[in-house]
Amino acid sequence: MNGAPSLHRLALAALLLGAAVVNIGLSGCAPVVVAGATYSAAVVYDRRSADVVIDDEVIELQARDAFFKNPDLSDRSQLKVTSYNHTALITGQAETAQVADRFARVVAQLPKVKQVYNEAEIGPEIGIGQLGKDAILTSRAKLAIQSIKLPGFDALRVKVVTENGVVYLMGLVTPEEADATAEKVRRIPGVQRVVKIFEYIEPKRPRQPSDTA
Repeated sequence: MNGAPSLHRLALAALLLGAAVVNIGLSGCAPVVVAGATYSAAVVYDRRSADVVIDDEVIELQARDAFFKNPDLSDRSQLKVTSYNHTALITGQAETAQVADRFARVVAQLPKVKQVYNEAEIGPEIGIGQLGKDAILTSRAKLAIQSIKLPGFDALRVKVVTENGVVYLMGLVTPEEADATAEKVRRIPGVQRVVKIFEYIEPKRPRQPSDTA
């Protein structure tokens, strides 16, 4: 995104998300929880448009709804979806590769999903102890990224997802920002592996004295 989204667009997007949540909640019995204020100050610095931000929220809700509506998936796996710029990342554990692949196909068919990264692990579900460790790693990764000093870089533009010690990084970043972020996260004790799911953008060309205003 070239600039901060207007307040009007953010307000409209928030209303659309609310409508989507109500619609999904009424369509089935699966519990759907939306955390806090989705449109926090972070959105102002996002490189996605306000419309895409709301799309990503809806994709995650629809994926969760589809997961719980299919007992052959929810009874045999612990899978979740994180969406960024219409790219869906699947993490968690599944009993078999067939279960993970079936969920990936379900997610791929959701409206506006353009790409799916299936990073599901095949094996038993992780316990609450590991979930707690993953939450701590996510917090430490976000804090470490804030120390990156690159022109125009904002740590809020990087989405951090941690699953069983593996840290996945999503966002619209330049190659230099991606490398710097991955390097910071790799140094955090407890991180088993770093996986870049970034989409790359061209660095902004420095303005020259001859450029017009």
